[in-house]
Formats: sequence, C-alpha cells, structure tokens
Amino acid sequence: MARPKTKEDLISQANEKFLKLFQHIESMSEIELNTEFDFSNEPSKKEAHWSRDRNLRDVLVHLYEWHQLLLNWVNLNISGEKVTFLPEAYDWKTYGQMNIEFFKKHQKTDLSLAKLLVKESHEAAVKLTMTFSNEELFTKQYFDWTGTTTLGSYCISAMPSHYDWAFKKLKAHARNLS
Repeated sequence: MARPKTKEDLISQANEKFLKLFQHIESMSEIELNTEFDFSNEPSKKEAHWSRDRNLRDVLVHLYEWHQLLLNWVNLNISGEKVTFLPEAYDWKTYGQMNIEFFKKHQKTDLSLAKLLVKESHEAAVKLTMTFSNEELFTKQYFDWTGTTTLGSYCISAMPSHYDWAFKKLKAHARNLS
C-alpha cells in the first residue's frame, strides 16, 4: 500500500491497518498470547524493540504512547504552546530511551486495559486528524511547529506505519512458535 498523500488515504489506511492488527490479535492462540516474545536467535532483528517488547501488552502500550505523543503535540501547538513532538529530554537520536521509559511505565498495565487504551487513543488520533485539511496535513512547513516536514507525516508515523510495525512483530512471534 502506497504512503498516504491525502487526508482520505491517511484516515483510510489508519483505520484499515488498525482493524487488520486487531483482527490478527483476536485470532491469536492462547500459546501466542501467553508466550513471551523471543527473537534472540534471529540476528537480523537487531533493533532495540525486538528485545524490548516481550508480549502483546508491550506492543499495544507502545502504540498508545505514540498516539499520546501525537495528540499532545498537536493539541498543545494548536492552542499556542510551542512544544516539540518528542518530550524535551529526548531527540531523534535518543528516542529509543523514551520507548524504554514507556515500556517500564506500563509493566503493571494488564492486557485488557492496554487494548482499551490503544483503541481509545486510535479513535482520538483519527478524530484529530480529520479536523485538518489536505493542505494542512500534506504541505511541508504549513505549521511552523512541524519543522521541515508535514503534519501528515507525523500522523502516518503514529498510526498506519506503527500498525504495520506491530503487525509484523506479532506475525514474527507467531512464526517463532510454529
């Protein structure tokens, strides 16, 4: 599927990929749901997230926290408070540590709450995205707070691209168990 270039495509992909992810989650076996992720025998899986996330809950709260980043960033900037997408302590070279903090924050969150949180935050992110025009979403530097890119790029990253990431991770976990 091509990267969205219109508001309609962005909303459509976000919803379709979220639905696909949750259909997969609902089809996961008890073994898949209850066995910790282990990608240690796969040398191609070097990125930190392969060892960070240990179960479905970890994946879902990661998505939820990235939705929160998007929602807070957009809402604060629209209201006139200039903030960066990533919290002040982080930048694009150190955001991996932020993801670890998200992981730690949610170790006592149960799976049912993680599902609820991510469903609600997905709906909120889509609803917020719908308030913007094509021009606002896909014109570079339309908003000074988006830097050199587009608001739509951030929305794509927090929604459909992240849903692809989660789906691939869950599929890889299932393959490891078969």
